[in-house]
Amino acid sequence: MTDGSEQLTVPKFARLKSSGRKIVMLTAYDYPSAAIVDRAGADGVLVGDSLGMVVQGKNTTLPVAIEQMIYHAEMVSRAVRRALVVVDLPFLTFQLGKARAIENAGRILKETAAQAVKLEGGKEQADLIAALSDAGIPVMAHLGLRPQSVRMLGGYRVERDRERLLADADAVQASGAFAVVLECIPAAVAGEITRRLTIPTIGIGAGGETDGQILVYHDLLGYSPDERIPKHARRYADLRSIITDAIRSYAGDVQAGRFPGPENTFS
Repeated sequence: MTDGSEQLTVPKFARLKSSGRKIVMLTAYDYPSAAIVDRAGADGVLVGDSLGMVVQGKNTTLPVAIEQMIYHAEMVSRAVRRALVVVDLPFLTFQLGKARAIENAGRILKETAAQAVKLEGGKEQADLIAALSDAGIPVMAHLGLRPQSVRMLGGYRVERDRERLLADADAVQASGAFAVVLECIPAAVAGEITRRLTIPTIGIGAGGETDGQILVYHDLLGYSPDERIPKHARRYADLRSIITDAIRSYAGDVQAGRFPGPENTFS
């Protein structure tokens, strides 16, 4: 995890692969969560389009608009002092041509002060990754399970095509991506990709051989309306229960006349 007060830049993040320690990333979607994640020492903070599901309560990431990503990413960037801030390019902000993709990605960096964008796709997006890189926009790639392709795939499924994954990994690295997320792919394939590439691999549901790991903030903290968490996640706290108990205690104190007390009252 990050040491000191100096902000982690894209080149420094990329060099973490050779440092011999694992890279730690988490999502964050607002000022308080980003500040906590950053102060705890995370190397990277992703403002993911997953906010559509974990913050907005939608079934997929597809409805998330660029304006919503900018709104959340600006708060996150303002909170972060050290970690690298990466922002997802949401659905249909990069699939409709290079010029529009560069405009949208550039807008995100200009309006949020984030350092990089992330986009889903492999060799079919290689030319776009190169164009974004040529325009001075750092790109983190995303292979394996691609949530923005959920309609085409018919659901959220593990990507098991080894040859395709290897070809995609080679393509995104060659086109200029500074790192790549590997989501829900077999651990052995993720390990092979990690050894094959010179850029960092960040795993989520991809085993322990990747250069780093990323989890969704809400999954790690048990901060959701229900108790289910994805197979690839591990719950390190149960904020749902803690918050529920706190609200019930507050309600009980109000109803019993215990709150506000003298210490909460002005004379």
